Amino acid sequence: MLLKYFYDERLAQASYLVGCAATGEALVVDPMRDITPYLEMAQREGLRITHVTETHIHADFVSGSRELAAATGAMLYLSDMGNADWKYAYAHQSNVILVRDGDMFKVGNIRIDVIHTPGHTPEHIAFMFTDTAAADKPMGVFTGDFLFVGDVGRPDLLEEAAGVLGTKEPGARQQFATVQKFKSLPDYLQILPGHGAGSACGKALGAIPSTTLGYEKLFNPAFQFEDEDRFVDWLLDGQPEPPRYFAQMKKVNKQGPVLLRELPMPQALDQSALKQVLDQQALVIDLRPREQYAHAHLPGTISVPMTDRGFSTYVGWFVDFERPLYFIPPALSDVPPIIIALQAIGVDHIPGFFDPQIVAEGTAQMPLMSAQQLAERLPKNGLIVLDVRGKTEYAEGHIRGAKHVALGFLPHHLNDLPKDRLIVTQCASGYRSHIAASWLRAHGFENVVNLTSAKEVWAQVLTTDVE
Repeated sequence: MLLKYFYDERLAQASYLVGCAATGEALVVDPMRDITPYLEMAQREGLRITHVTETHIHADFVSGSRELAAATGAMLYLSDMGNADWKYAYAHQSNVILVRDGDMFKVGNIRIDVIHTPGHTPEHIAFMFTDTAAADKPMGVFTGDFLFVGDVGRPDLLEEAAGVLGTKEPGARQQFATVQKFKSLPDYLQILPGHGAGSACGKALGAIPSTTLGYEKLFNPAFQFEDEDRFVDWLLDGQPEPPRYFAQMKKVNKQGPVLLRELPMPQALDQSALKQVLDQQALVIDLRPREQYAHAHLPGTISVPMTDRGFSTYVGWFVDFERPLYFIPPALSDVPPIIIALQAIGVDHIPGFFDPQIVAEGTAQMPLMSAQQLAERLPKNGLIVLDVRGKTEYAEGHIRGAKHVALGFLPHHLNDLPKDRLIVTQCASGYRSHIAASWLRAHGFENVVNLTSAKEVWAQVLTTDVE
């Protein structure tokens, strides 16, 4: 048996290829939309991708299952668990096999057992694998978004992101039952999760790529509860705000993503086109480093620096999937990975991009402020400190008097902010507040300054409160 691990750092998303050396057959679990790594790995190892599966209808990225099956001729194994609201719309296609709890299929000599693991979503399944050529007991489990290193999947996304009201508490109770079921499985089982640290699919995911069930039984907080109500309270408390694009991902992955070969390639556009799209108030994302944007940019563009590996997640907070998106790369060589990153979260309507040289001499600048300068200004009043961190971060400690609006919810609170007062945007590092400042300035707020000092600095210089 051959096992390969793939990891998309932008989305903290893990996927796997497991192959049978004897027959050359291979299975890919939870593939990302860019299928090139799997095709290259299979070719390098002399394998044929014959089976493709996923643990659930994903909310944080566009699944590559349909893409990979179309490219290889593989059969798709999809969950038939859960309620009628969360069934795959393309399950009737000839290359789809629906599986349920207790089902088994083989990939060469590798046995795959299906386990229903509801909680994160109703249809969620895990895959226990056994190398029958060498053993008569399972080696491990692909747990998807059920079980992570040090955490379990959040049960509130259907309600918080997809708007399916009344589902988060029942989901939490299902998650409790699933955890109890796994307590009876052998400690030696390897746990291969679908996400790592940084994913919004949980609240405290570990950075280690894999673990064992025995270790999780000892140290994962989810396994320490015997009382269901206490487990539910713990699981629902402190979950991060789900990015707004999650709702779109649920829809896309349920219906079946458009194949990438059917999408037009974004084109290089000139300066006159840039002026035109800005006049039309189209979304133009400037991905250059924030220092470059602060020095010179074009009014109306939104800055989301590519320097943060999770930049596409921040783009996902603001994108309108019904309208086109244009972007300005740091360099033209960055265009291909940017397109891959945007398409990974379902941004398929990208007519074009612009040479960064066009905007390098833009006339607009981003005013900046240090913590010391803010400390000198605060006693004079008249300004607003706008904290755009998450709710948990804000509760742990914030600048006294700061107004809290998490970055992703800023578009819904523009009417709550005055345009006749100085607004100082602020976060933990200056990155999210930079995005917020660019968004506000692009939407008519001319008197906006970004606080560049990191939390370690402003927490010492400025008076802070804890809720």
